[in-house]
Amino acid sequence: MLVAGPLSAKVLPPEDRPRERLLRSGAGGLSSPELLAILLGTGTRQISAAELAARLLGTFRSLDALGQARPEELVRQPGIGPTKAAAVLAAFELGRRAQAAPPARRPAIRTSGDVAVLVGAEMRHLDREHFRVVLLNARHEVLDVAVVAVGGLDSAPIHPREVFKDAIRRSAAAIILVHNHPSGNPEPSGDDLRITERLREAGRVVGIEVLDHIIIGDGRFVSLRERGAVAG
Repeated sequence: MLVAGPLSAKVLPPEDRPRERLLRSGAGGLSSPELLAILLGTGTRQISAAELAARLLGTFRSLDALGQARPEELVRQPGIGPTKAAAVLAAFELGRRAQAAPPARRPAIRTSGDVAVLVGAEMRHLDREHFRVVLLNARHEVLDVAVVAVGGLDSAPIHPREVFKDAIRRSAAAIILVHNHPSGNPEPSGDDLRITERLREAGRVVGIEVLDHIIIGDGRFVSLRERGAVAG
């Protein structure tokens, strides 16, 4: 009979349970039985989810064999009903599909015009000032475009912590700052120049280069790097 409740609650304090450790530190540090225990979610009256996971892996001898198991084989295992069997098989199938999928093609940024093409069509029509960060890998391919702040008609509050948060999480090698001027005029203000220098300094501290700051207007853009405000 299944018992609802926290994973391995009989043995482990909350901070040491696999689910909490995964959320705190990522999945890479967990063992295969711990990951499987998270999928199972609960154990039985006799054993915890962690023990049930270890027993299941012991029965099938390997992750590969477990991933190839048929639904009826899993359901025959003590403590494994249709719900748990479906969760396990779905996880393995997702893993196979992810492995087989072709790598996503990432656009590369070589010029300020590449940035304008990437975000300009959308940002030129925004009626509030949006501040975004283009995250780049070491080859200057785009990892993501992160929204940092949305402000009023002519300003967006910017803090270095928010600018670099996603860049650090994604292990970006460099970033490009982008914001729009709802007025349509992309000429930089004094505040634009000051925040650029402040963020370049913060980037030097954390080891992530600020390559440029692009200001998007209506059909026009300005690159502060090309203006000499961001050193090459």
